Amino acid sequence: MHEDIDWTALRYTAVNASKNSYSPYSNFSVGCAALVDDGRIVSGCNVENASYGLTLCAECNMLGELFATGGGKLIAFICVNAFEEVIMPCGRCRQLLQEHASKSFIIETPKGMATMEDILPLAFNSEDLD
Repeated sequence: MHEDIDWTALRYTAVNASKNSYSPYSNFSVGCAALVDDGRIVSGCNVENASYGLTLCAECNMLGELFATGGGKLIAFICVNAFEEVIMPCGRCRQLLQEHASKSFIIETPKGMATMEDILPLAFNSEDLD
């Protein structure tokens, strides 16, 4: 299944999203994109705030788009900086991705492709609430 993922389209979408970043404080633009199980591509960019704690990561905005356009499970994901380099989501965003990742979720990392288990081993999930 992962052979069918158009990583070029995902990267292009993430790069374009990063260009819309609002990052006047850190000057660190981030864009991300994911393939959804119904074939859609959703994306997001970081939106900073003078009160740093209110800053929204690109992944947060991407998940907003995911649900605003019908929900679903994420199949593949990529995150880039302003230099179009692949970067890793922060720990908080890894947890957010885990909540909405399909069982076959794959992420492009600076070291190659990885699974959710690779990037967030022993993740806290809904089963821990039982």
